[in-house]
Amino acid sequence: MSTVQAIRTLFFYLLLSLSALVWCLIGMLCLPVLGNFRTRYRFIVQTWCRFAVGLAKVMVGLRYEVKGAENIPAQPCVILAKHQSTWETFFLSGYFEPLSQVLKRELLYVPFFGWAIALLKPIAIDRDNPKAALKQVAQKGHLRLQQGCWVLIFPEGTRIPVGEIGKFSRSGAALAVNANLPVLPIAHNAGVFWPKQGWAKYPGTIQVVIGPVLHAEGEGPRAIANLNDRAFAWVEQAQRELDAQATRQTCSEQVTADV
Repeated sequence: MSTVQAIRTLFFYLLLSLSALVWCLIGMLCLPVLGNFRTRYRFIVQTWCRFAVGLAKVMVGLRYEVKGAENIPAQPCVILAKHQSTWETFFLSGYFEPLSQVLKRELLYVPFFGWAIALLKPIAIDRDNPKAALKQVAQKGHLRLQQGCWVLIFPEGTRIPVGEIGKFSRSGAALAVNANLPVLPIAHNAGVFWPKQGWAKYPGTIQVVIGPVLHAEGEGPRAIANLNDRAFAWVEQAQRELDAQATRQTCSEQVTADV
């Protein structure tokens, strides 16, 4: 990463942190007059997440393209997305609304940020207790879907480095089958430009690919396993292509910069 890019990245983090503090304070003060949940979500989450994505574009040259938007169903369902970085959390939270995300319970304890998020119907789970976490996803996720929310699940459970794909938890597929709704698979290559490790950010265009909705074939454990396998297969194939494409793009840009 060049010196100029490092400086731009540093200022990006400073502005992002400042904006989070200011926006959370504004959101908490305005909550009593914001009305219903959808309005609160748009004002607090969607606006700030879109700002974060826009700030990344302006400060560090991180653009994006979306393919497959026509696959998004009219009725909210379960989103099963690849997890490589932090960028997709911002992007997906701003792209789909209202959205309830499965996240670790500890995030709700973060001053201001966590307090504001706690008011927006997240599905907070205890990762140290897998059985309890599955019950929380099933119960709260089903309720959120009934309330007209998209439910975002990163089935790998954590951020996975570029070029790798983790095992998919069946919790998302189970939630969709029990709610009689499809899953919407999403792949992207954000990790190439916003890596899991370190603070470096690289300019480029993130490709986000939204796959076709996948419906369960029947009911019960077998249907859940089959749906989960099909979602994994689609994401894995799309991911391999995206990671290779992004890596070639990054290498080309680095060679050009060196010249």
